Amino acid sequence: MEIEKINVRGVNISNVDIDEATEFIKENLKVGIQTAVYTPNAEIVQLCINDADFCKLINSAELVVPDGVGVVKAARILGTPLKGKVAGIELGERVLEAAAESGAGVFLFGGSDESRTPSGVSVADQCKKVFEEKHPGIKIAGTRHGYFKKEGEENNETLRLINESGAEILFVCLGAPLQEKWIAANREKLPNVKVFLGLGGSLDVYSGNLKRAPKLFISLGLEWFYRLLCEPRRIGRMMSLPKFYFGTWRCKISGKKSK
Repeated sequence: MEIEKINVRGVNISNVDIDEATEFIKENLKVGIQTAVYTPNAEIVQLCINDADFCKLINSAELVVPDGVGVVKAARILGTPLKGKVAGIELGERVLEAAAESGAGVFLFGGSDESRTPSGVSVADQCKKVFEEKHPGIKIAGTRHGYFKKEGEENNETLRLINESGAEILFVCLGAPLQEKWIAANREKLPNVKVFLGLGGSLDVYSGNLKRAPKLFISLGLEWFYRLLCEPRRIGRMMSLPKFYFGTWRCKISGKKSK
């Protein structure tokens, strides 16, 4: 399946809607093509603008979907519109549905460990229970929280767990840029995994520990604002958004696509 790429400030965004993104993942899973799926929003695109190596890493993925209205608006400003936003959390749900239908095993990696949750159960294990109730027949092959060193012995143990689980789909929910860097560094060590999904804090939402924005906020393109209201500590990170929009308009005026 050929996918058009749209250059948004140097990041090659896949011009797909959620149905096309899902079909691309399902086809690659079926034929055994190892596929990394990254889901940058405007904040992550700004990280790419600031860090050429990280930009190159993001562009190395087989599928890069616009997880944020800011990326879609930027593409429109630059005169190269995208088909629309593809929310990572919704794409993850589609992949879970496909896994339940095909029997492909899913490994959940990320989120807090049991010592950091009120229930005393890790976020990944909470998600396992939720998914098994919501998607009858789904095979959650294993779980691993994200609170450990991502190198050395602890990382090797995680790779062993994933390989021994036989999972073909791996949800990597460590937050950007850590999750993308982890996938790039470890995908060759996980030959059984065919689909790597970098989905940030999605496990917190799937588990019910964090609520997603109401539909009104989503429809108005204000999901980011709802997250800020729920997590005021994000204000520092979100200060990159004005810089992103200002830079995009400057690119528009200068006729450049990046920087």
